[in-house]
Amino acid sequence: MKRYLLLSLALIPFLLSRCGVSRQLTEAKALGDCRYAIKSADSVQIAGYDIRQFRNMRSINDFNPIKFPRIAAGLLTRNIPLDARINLSVTNPTNKNAAINQLEYRILLAGQELFQGFLNQRIEVAAGGGQTVVPIRLNANAYQLLTDDKTREAFTQFVGNLAGTDDSKASRVTIKIKPTLDLGNKAINYPGYITIEQDVTNKILFGQ
Repeated sequence: MKRYLLLSLALIPFLLSRCGVSRQLTEAKALGDCRYAIKSADSVQIAGYDIRQFRNMRSINDFNPIKFPRIAAGLLTRNIPLDARINLSVTNPTNKNAAINQLEYRILLAGQELFQGFLNQRIEVAAGGGQTVVPIRLNANAYQLLTDDKTREAFTQFVGNLAGTDDSKASRVTIKIKPTLDLGNKAINYPGYITIEQDVTNKILFGQ
């Protein structure tokens, strides 16, 4: 009897571990079934300038190197920092709680990767229509996007929307997220990316 009791006690950590893994898989799958939307963006700066200073910029030809000397210097050094926080709204329409402890994310503009990062925080979205907002930090070098013929126009439109330009065209932004499962001492990536594509306008970003 004592032997069986000791065996049962020894199995408890293993069973709890299996239950934890199963719960994480279920919660991660529900996260994959959630609906995503870019709610807003704030704290946006280019080379240290507040994005709203570029409100009247319609094309790269409107750029004033005297007014924005740090950008002019960045064009020479090939380093133009872009800093922002994008607030991602997550809605859970399923009947299961969605949650994850960590996730990898990539942000693309006009098919060109703008930034990739890692969010190390607990995200939970309650079942039955629960909602939460996940802040994603964006710190990137915008030099390539600003100078490449394939992305220059898209980036200028994106800056216009971030700056609140009234007649700027919508920008197609793609966010790819990959949840990470914590399995003891190992981190296992969710199979594939959850992809969110959205046409972003200044009304979405600034809640107008």
